[in-house]
Parts: sequence; structure tokens; C-alpha cells
Amino acid sequence: MGIRALLSEILTDEGHAIELAENAAQARAVRERLRPDLVLLDIWMPDVDGITLLKEWGASGQLTMPVVMMSGHGTIDTAVEATKYGAIAFLEKPITLQKLLRAVEQSLARTPARPPAPMGAPTAYRGEIGLTVESAMTGGVGLPALPVDLGPQPEQSFDLDRPLREARDAFEKSYFEFHLARENGSMTRVAEKTGLERTHLYRKLKQLGVDLTRNKRGSIA
Repeated sequence: MGIRALLSEILTDEGHAIELAENAAQARAVRERLRPDLVLLDIWMPDVDGITLLKEWGASGQLTMPVVMMSGHGTIDTAVEATKYGAIAFLEKPITLQKLLRAVEQSLARTPARPPAPMGAPTAYRGEIGLTVESAMTGGVGLPALPVDLGPQPEQSFDLDRPLREARDAFEKSYFEFHLARENGSMTRVAEKTGLERTHLYRKLKQLGVDLTRNKRGSIA
């Protein structure tokens, strides 16, 4: 419960829409109701283990989204089995913030999910973004950063013939909107770029009326 709550809080702050499931039965229900962009799937669950649920989704054609496996007792064999049945990354607990955000970013960049490999096929392979079992065991550390194409940026203009506070607020709103777009809505990276503590940044964006619902993606944790 604590891990679910923490992951939900972090990813919500990053601009993602989160659905929580405490067991496989709830995860199935959410998957039937939604088509999530990403699933963070624990191996040890109270009813059915994560590998079994992953196999089930693959066999029924429901593995249409990237799946990142999580475990506090992960081994290389477990990672091999998970990637064999369609998982694209493996996060070992305790999960650091850096590894979590990197795995989520890399996984969301890969759509649709890789189909499960045929039985007996080699599993220590590289995927489209250079993922190996070894790098998956470290949460994708060492994978190349994916370039973000922002497209042509409109020229900014500000009305200077108004009170200083209004002009400053207009500039700050454009400034933060620019960085949010460049960082794909990541509050953590925008905080690092702008030199603000994340809670202060969140209050500032609310105060300026910056739309924080853009760039949201649906996920199951």
C-alpha cells in the first residue's frame, strides 16, 4: 500500500493520470475499462503473481501497452522471464526516483508494447531502444536519452505598457509553460531546470494559472 501511494503521488506530480490496483483482479478490471499507456506491475501480489498476469494479457491479446515489472527479490532469471513474456523493463526495489522516472519516460516512448517472444526464442536481446536484460535490471540506466522535438516555437511578445507585476506574471507563465513542454510535463525536471523546490514550483504554477492537465498519460500502478 505504501509503495502504491508513493508511486501514485510521484507520477501524479509528474503529470500522469494514475489508476491503482492492489491485486491482479483489480488490475484486470482496470485493463478492461481503460487502455493504459503504461503498467507498473509488481511480481508479488496477493492473488496472482505479476508474471502470470503478464502471460495472461499476452495470450489474450491485451498486452497492447508497455509493462514495467517491479520486485524486491528480482534475479536475472526473473528479468529474463519477464522480458520473454513482453515486459520492457525491470525495476528492482527499493526504486529510486531517478530510475522510476527514466523507466517511465523510456517506456512511454515505446508504443505499442513489444509482443511476447515465441516460446524458445532467445530472450537476452536488444529492443528498439537498446534495452537488454542487464540494463533492464538497473531500471534502464545507460539507455540513450530520447530527443524531444518541440517543433517550431512561436515568438514570444509581451505588453510592457502595463504594471510591472502583470508583465512579470505574463513572462513567468510563458517561461514555465516553455520548460514544461520541453520536459514533457515532468515537474521534477522543470524544478531542476528552474532551480525551484518542487512544492514551491507547483504552488507557483497554480498561482500563474498554468494548465497542469496537459501532457497527462494514463497508467496503472
